[in-house]
Amino acid sequence: MLVVDVSDPADPRLDDLRDLNHSDRRPDLPGGRGLVIAEGTYVVGRMLLSRFRPHVLLGTDARLRQLRREAAAEGWDADERAAGAVYLRTTKDVLGEVIGFRSSRDILAAAHRPTPLEADAVVDGARTLVVLEGVNDPENLGAIFRNCAALGVDGVLFGAATGDPLYRRVVRVSMGHVLRLPFAHLPGTPTTWHRALGNLGAQGFRTVALTPSAQVPLSRAVDADKVAFVLGAEGPGLTEHAMRACDVRAAIPMTAGTDSLNVATAAAVAFYERSRG
Repeated sequence: MLVVDVSDPADPRLDDLRDLNHSDRRPDLPGGRGLVIAEGTYVVGRMLLSRFRPHVLLGTDARLRQLRREAAAEGWDADERAAGAVYLRTTKDVLGEVIGFRSSRDILAAAHRPTPLEADAVVDGARTLVVLEGVNDPENLGAIFRNCAALGVDGVLFGAATGDPLYRRVVRVSMGHVLRLPFAHLPGTPTTWHRALGNLGAQGFRTVALTPSAQVPLSRAVDADKVAFVLGAEGPGLTEHAMRACDVRAAIPMTAGTDSLNVATAAAVAFYERSRG
């Protein structure tokens, strides 16, 4: 990793990490620069260990030293993993002016988006998957990926109308695990994508639609060699098309008078129940 000192906020070498809080020109817009942004030493570390290899890092000298220490404690070399990248070393004030806000993390990294994975690459060898329909809130997406990493889910598949899993807030909330857990988008429109659930069944997966209206308790639904949990967006939940395409509809037992759980919380409960088997 080449370390270069930068003091001018207008330096063009900083452009890939500029204006992160501008919705119309932030560098992680898929139709713009289309970059993946990591923030903080832990998340930057997850990026360095992933297939999303950064080409530029920006931060203070203190954060560079912290990144190196944390990597060494985990048994890997940050400079080796960042080979070919440049670390633009600067001050807190310059960093804040470049990204557009004051940040306590003081280190960022940018990587180009690699070729998207095909669904088969996510499914092959997996025992537990999660399939998302219409989940587009960045906080929920990030939390689901973090839950997956903590509770042994092997991959994520996206149905129709889901959000961008590489939006920087998703990356941050996921603690960088969205960069390490394989994911892919299923083909089809909002009314046809669910046909891909049949392919999961043909590959030995029991597809479990999580819905509060189901009569089958979650503990019974997860008793299978391979399970794919199917979850819908906050509020509307799964469409009837998606639920009909699943093998079973399952509910999380809740106290009387409770309508439902947040989708990321429901996912965590389901993943935990699965991990107990």
